[in-house]
Amino acid sequence: MLPRPVESRPYRRATQRQPALVARLTFALFALFALFALFALFACAATVAGAQGAHALPHHAGPKAAARAASTPPPVAPRSIALLTGLYASETPGWDVLVFERDGRPWLKVRSGDQGPEVFPAALRGDTLAWEAVAPPGPAVRAQPDSGVFTIERDSQRRATTLLLRGQHRLARQALGPEAGSQLVHLPVRPLDELRREALAASPPVETNRSAAPDLAELVRRDRTIHLEIRYATTYNLFGTVFYSQARAFLQRPAAESLARASTWLKPYGVGLLVHDGYRPWYVTKMFWDAATPDVRPFVADPSSGSKHNRGAAVDLSLYDLRTGTPVEMPSTYDETTIRAAPDWPGGTSRQRWYRDLLRQAMESHGFTVNPVEWWHFDFEGWDRYPILNTPFEALGSPPRSARPHTSTSPVPCR
Repeated sequence: MLPRPVESRPYRRATQRQPALVARLTFALFALFALFALFALFACAATVAGAQGAHALPHHAGPKAAARAASTPPPVAPRSIALLTGLYASETPGWDVLVFERDGRPWLKVRSGDQGPEVFPAALRGDTLAWEAVAPPGPAVRAQPDSGVFTIERDSQRRATTLLLRGQHRLARQALGPEAGSQLVHLPVRPLDELRREALAASPPVETNRSAAPDLAELVRRDRTIHLEIRYATTYNLFGTVFYSQARAFLQRPAAESLARASTWLKPYGVGLLVHDGYRPWYVTKMFWDAATPDVRPFVADPSSGSKHNRGAAVDLSLYDLRTGTPVEMPSTYDETTIRAAPDWPGGTSRQRWYRDLLRQAMESHGFTVNPVEWWHFDFEGWDRYPILNTPFEALGSPPRSARPHTSTSPVPCR
């Protein structure tokens, strides 16, 4: 029998350490592979998210989330498409076409008969607008061709005035407001001096069970970046008449503090709040009501019940560019009594709708609710706890010296 070779001690110790070394190397390789796979997964997810909506707003994101990942607005729509956007209607009742911009191209929302509207992409080539269905057309458009070409008739400024389909169906642009972007005006039905005299002599309705004591706070004292454009202190408003002797804006203190937080929330997006109106003395609401024609009264409050503005719990506002100080373009003008003023109006351009939705998100994240027919009007939570007030601005102290109201004499284009 051959003798068993004798292992040296160093060799024995080395062979005993090999399994542990192999295990450590295997674990390290596995961890490295896992990290690489995780990195690739995150990169893929980010790419997909960017492709799906580079301009999407963070849904119900808090201020910190907005500051970390502030989305950017869509680019300005091509001028050729901006001159085309609008509502066109046929002489045949119940058939209209809304042209709007999305992702840099025109889209059509077609309504025919009593059926719901259907949406189609389109292609603009000179003075023709080609469109086709992206899905099998339903009864609403089956009476119309599944695909076709509109011939565009324009005015001297190259703005579309008519869509002509196959030389037979003529759809004329509908006047939805001040197309040049200026203020929509409804002149008072009675002389202003007469309306003011009657309103100042009248008394607000008597209320009970209002639990909150009024405590009005001036907005520009809460946040210096809040700009004022108090239209009712000028003739640049719905009635073309001066109603306020001072260009000031107040809200109940909790509402004013929430508005200041909304202003801070918006800063990462490069925009600030442009306030048009806040607390409104009751006598001014009565003047509005008595000055309005029947078709305008649905857009003004009935003085017999007062308004949320009278309680200091409602604010009218828009956005302005923090860098340039200019107002941001929205789907409609302020105080516009048309269907474009609705907060969910699908028309206009992607950029206009993005800023409108950004304003709504900022306000609704801080205790306000948008008015269903006015994208600029927001009511503060618990508004019904406050009483109707009739205190004029002059009785609320002197305005701050540093307050510099923003006065817009150059209307913002709106289509």
